Amino acid sequence: MSFPLLTATAAVPAIGAIVTAAVPAARRTAAKVLALGFSLVTLVLAALVFVRFEPGGDRYQLTESHAWIKDFGVRYELGVDGIGVALIALTALLIPFVILAGWNDADPQPSDSNPSDSKPGGDSVAAGRWRPTQGFFALILMVEAMVILSFEATDVFLFYILFEAMLIPMYFLIGGFGDRAHAGTDQHAAAQRSYAAVKFLLYNLVGGLIMLAAVIGLYVVAGSFQLSEIAAARASGELDMATNTERLLFLGFFFAFAIKAPLWPLHTWLPNAMGEATAPVAVLITAVVDKVGTFAMLRFCLQLFPEASKWATPVILVLALISIVYGALLAVGQRDIKRLIAYASISHFGFIVLGIFAMTSQGQSGATLYMVNHGISTAALMLVAGFLISRRGSRLIADYGGVQKVAPVLAGTFLIGGLATLSLPGLAPFVSEFLVLVGTFARYPVAGIIATVGIVLAALYTLVLYQRTMTGPLKPELKSMPDLKARELAVITPLIALLILLGVFPKPLTEVVNPAVEHTMSDVQQKDPRPEVEAK
Repeated sequence: MSFPLLTATAAVPAIGAIVTAAVPAARRTAAKVLALGFSLVTLVLAALVFVRFEPGGDRYQLTESHAWIKDFGVRYELGVDGIGVALIALTALLIPFVILAGWNDADPQPSDSNPSDSKPGGDSVAAGRWRPTQGFFALILMVEAMVILSFEATDVFLFYILFEAMLIPMYFLIGGFGDRAHAGTDQHAAAQRSYAAVKFLLYNLVGGLIMLAAVIGLYVVAGSFQLSEIAAARASGELDMATNTERLLFLGFFFAFAIKAPLWPLHTWLPNAMGEATAPVAVLITAVVDKVGTFAMLRFCLQLFPEASKWATPVILVLALISIVYGALLAVGQRDIKRLIAYASISHFGFIVLGIFAMTSQGQSGATLYMVNHGISTAALMLVAGFLISRRGSRLIADYGGVQKVAPVLAGTFLIGGLATLSLPGLAPFVSEFLVLVGTFARYPVAGIIATVGIVLAALYTLVLYQRTMTGPLKPELKSMPDLKARELAVITPLIALLILLGVFPKPLTEVVNPAVEHTMSDVQQKDPRPEVEAK
């Protein structure tokens, strides 16, 4: 038997979560080091998946298949295509930076324990009654394991279990380890975190319940949960779904994915969740977990329900365009740094969905690259914003000004992250956004033109944010603000390097992604429209 590489890639962070959670409460530093170590091992395994994947080979590679629940035909079945490989690499890459950035985020504060119980320079003795640090990093690793496995699952029921299970650790990360830079009393902050966590959970649970009905309906119609079997039966004509049945099943799946993505008007949980979570957890939400929604649109909606996908395309394109413009407009008007980034992400997810349902190879390749590049750029911007907020203790834009005078490296990295967010040429997001717009314009020129409004608004909210926080007179409260420290530079420098590298040389990703996109285009029986040339 060959080594189960896909299982190992998900199992390592899961085991790491258990080991980290079991570390004694007084050994917080050991728990952090263990969590970081397990995340780095996962990164190595993800790199092996990337290297062993053959772009010109079978659609799903490194496959594993084992009986799980025989009575219901559920199997533990894994396999990756180029899109899954790219997103596994993104997830494994970001988690070590999330852990490093949140190194001190879950340490007990003086208000958490009696100061007399603490040793100078050591761990709190009173913290022995609970394990906030261990729990924080264990939950992050558990989310990583579930997300990676969801990118690998080719059994629909297995995917559904993971799709829902990842909500549990995310709920505790948002509600139990929220942002400490909060205006108002501790009780008010706790109430806001609880509200954000519950809203996140309820929205996604509702979507999951509707998806469960669709999963059961799919099994009744197809007699299988295995993606390869269903797709083969559809291609051969053995499985011929009634039009209304296919459309209802598609809507059940798409509704859940549109909440996770999120897509307007199912987006309202995201600004609350990202605003109340710590910056590393906010990165985990929008750069990692939310990608499961857009990934599933490509893997499940288009492959299982091709005719229904084409039927729903006009409406979905309208929703995507609204997300692009609406998210960007609300970002322009935000006073809270983290909520501004959250609304910007809603706009970016609109571009991803637009590329997927443009039904062109350029659009879908661009959408997949957008998932990766958005993950890196948003991580860079949000983590630098988190470093800034932790120094001032406020998320309000009005509380900053002139930061570049005292923290030029922080200001410079913040600017690069912002420029990546607005898709500046030469940085990675430009490539993906350009492909999405070209692919959309080829089939839906009006939609492509409207989407460009989002580019203009992105420049506005990004540059205004930088101007108000980093330039101008230095506020007296910021005179002693320190610049980025070694740990923070270790987090942000590789992300900026990746943004530049993938901006000028995206070939390693496009080579992996493009064959998977060709398969998806074949599923929906679409070909790229030919350019219209005037006859001479």
